[in-house]
Amino acid sequence: MLQTYLHEPQVELHQILDAANVAGRMIQPAFPLEATVAVNPFLGHTGDDLATASARLRRVAGARATQSAHDYARAIREGQITDKDLADALAASSHAVKPSDVSALKGLLNGPDDAAVPLPTLADLAAGETGIHWPSIVEKTFGLWAAGYFDKGQALWSASSHLGAYAAWRAWATHDLTPEIAGLSGLCAHVSEAPDSAERAILRAAATIGLSPSAAPSAFHRLHIDIGGWSQHARWMLWQAELAGGSDNTLLELLAIRLVWEEAIIHYAPNIVDAWQEVVKAHAEPILPTAQEIGLAIFQDAAERAYQRQMEETMPRKSVPDMKGHKRRPKLQAAFCIDVRSEVFRRALESADAGIETIGFAGFFGLPLSHKAEGSDICEAHLPVLLSPKLETSSHCDAKHEHNLRIKGRAARAWGRFRQAAVSSFAFIEAAGPVYAAKLAGDSFGYAGKKSKAAPAPHLISTLSLEEKAGTAAAVLKAMSLTKNYARVVLLLGHGGRMTNNPHESAYHCGACGGYTGEVSARLLAQLLNDPETRSALKTQGIIIPDDTRFVAGLHETTTDRVTVFDADLPPASGCDLEQIHAWLKQAEDLACLERSVKLPGAEPGLMAQRARNWAEIRPEWGLAGCAAFIAAPRALTAGASLDGRAFLHSYDWQQDENFETLELILTAPVVVGSWISLQYYGSAVAPDVFGGGNKLIHNVVGGIGVLEGNGGRLRTGLPLQTIHDGEKWMHHPLRLSVMIEAPQEAITGVLKKHQELRTLFDHSWLHLFVMKEGRVSSRYLPGLCWESAANQALAS
Repeated sequence: MLQTYLHEPQVELHQILDAANVAGRMIQPAFPLEATVAVNPFLGHTGDDLATASARLRRVAGARATQSAHDYARAIREGQITDKDLADALAASSHAVKPSDVSALKGLLNGPDDAAVPLPTLADLAAGETGIHWPSIVEKTFGLWAAGYFDKGQALWSASSHLGAYAAWRAWATHDLTPEIAGLSGLCAHVSEAPDSAERAILRAAATIGLSPSAAPSAFHRLHIDIGGWSQHARWMLWQAELAGGSDNTLLELLAIRLVWEEAIIHYAPNIVDAWQEVVKAHAEPILPTAQEIGLAIFQDAAERAYQRQMEETMPRKSVPDMKGHKRRPKLQAAFCIDVRSEVFRRALESADAGIETIGFAGFFGLPLSHKAEGSDICEAHLPVLLSPKLETSSHCDAKHEHNLRIKGRAARAWGRFRQAAVSSFAFIEAAGPVYAAKLAGDSFGYAGKKSKAAPAPHLISTLSLEEKAGTAAAVLKAMSLTKNYARVVLLLGHGGRMTNNPHESAYHCGACGGYTGEVSARLLAQLLNDPETRSALKTQGIIIPDDTRFVAGLHETTTDRVTVFDADLPPASGCDLEQIHAWLKQAEDLACLERSVKLPGAEPGLMAQRARNWAEIRPEWGLAGCAAFIAAPRALTAGASLDGRAFLHSYDWQQDENFETLELILTAPVVVGSWISLQYYGSAVAPDVFGGGNKLIHNVVGGIGVLEGNGGRLRTGLPLQTIHDGEKWMHHPLRLSVMIEAPQEAITGVLKKHQELRTLFDHSWLHLFVMKEGRVSSRYLPGLCWESAANQALAS
């Protein structure tokens, strides 16, 4: 007879459900493929330090949050990490129990490596008892149902999702005989008799398997890790719902489903009860890092201090330009996204002529857009995922053109379904195979695809008042520190990647644009700043744009380093001669391709475009691999320094920042987005089995939302292995982001006091924070709103 939760004290019922919600918040959201953005996989761990997070991951996932002892030993042996780095990191560690000195710290590298083994689930224990691999059976059957339930239109037949996840699974599982054939007899009946709500199912299952309120958060977290990307997709659904002011129950319902499995398995294999009780006791224990985990966290901090020291040595020794003095008018100004890939191109463009000035700003250019592309009524959020859209735009044009586009789209979808349908797929291959042979051959040599025609210029659906236009323009220009000394041409360059046959294509686009390219934002801002009414109204705010200045939108294609300039958007008789600018851009393209091709396996500088079009190319570019620093300062302080495409560069002049509103914006938006990117690359490198996307070569797209590794099982999220590894070595060195800001120390402290979640990231060292003064690091942030002078720490010059 099953135990029943009805006999439990009411307070424990609430504690169990609270534990379910807490465990769900430990999971990071996974955005669908159509608009993939980097997400911090440690999102639920930021209240802990690295060693404690590592201890939790060992318990629930069998992984660590650091590199291995072997990795750190090699870095020390090769001189990348010095004894000074180790001493400073050891001194900074807040753990009461830690090595006494550097020699003792190094001794940890010679000791036995504690195996990172997760606490077993009931399915794991039953597998050892019965010889039947229940974890893989649960994973495959759960994955098969989830693929149909979450399908976004890819499948020819998909499950109904109007019932809610738990109810839909019960309806499906009562007819799925796969587990019963494998040996779990009576599962269909067990599911049929399960409670009719997810909350009641969780409570009954927790009582049945003997989960105490103290053990439940950890045990539930363990099950979410077991579900993998499916839980992360449900977490994304909750994220989206809360962003819109609502809620979503899917994450809780997936936990209920997994618990019903556990409940059935403990009845099937009652001999595992004693072993399971020991597991429950372990889940109830506090999360305490081992000596090795503390030591590895100190080594990680030392590796980051080594990079910070190298950065300090790379930075040119310059003083802040006198902003009040006379400054020659630039020949060209070009605003790029702060994306690390832009650093290489900006440096190349600046080398073309001393009169070229580049600017760094988040690629959505401060415009919170919800956009409808031509031929589509889907609203695309072209802004950071932390924000909600406030402006509606569209690229829809005349009715006839729209009608034709929609007809073509329907025809393409129908043709695709015909090719995949069971009644026609084999006949299609036999009849059309020879025709497609030539296409496949062309695709293999990178001759596939023609350059798509530029979409019509975007336009606002709802009009802005003159006051709103001026306010928006002023806010953007001030945030860019671009309020004076305008060139005749100011390029506004969004960015995006172009590649073929890559389900993760949107991950190469602009993260600040929600996984879309920056084209729409750049073109709309150019329209706004070229508008005579807007310019006239800006004068009342002290911003005077010369009559001969034109803002020109463009798109930087990061895969090929080509820039498309949307000069057709300019008003007639604009007097804008772009011939010289095109020559400079081509020169920068050649230099950037040359620099990037050295790191890409088999790449040739002149063949980057063919590489991007090759349907078999698994490494079209490195994306943001290598990202390690975020610098907010005038470009003059970093110009001429080769930062190796590893730094986010945000233009910022604190002397123009009234009330430090721009500083607050930078710290709470671009810095946080940068930390998500940095930590996703970090997590995919240190724990690829948990946070990585697996092997591209065996990926299969499922439901239009993600990929499976093989033909079933868990949804794989994070970065594929080929994104950060060249086949021989790691191309991303896992380092937490070092944030360097040229601003008064007290102003930065004021922002941290206002934003507790931001401060938590720095207090627990998920980010490092430095104040710069006249181009040099002057102080380092310490937990508790404290600062350490550069004269007392490793960055002293």
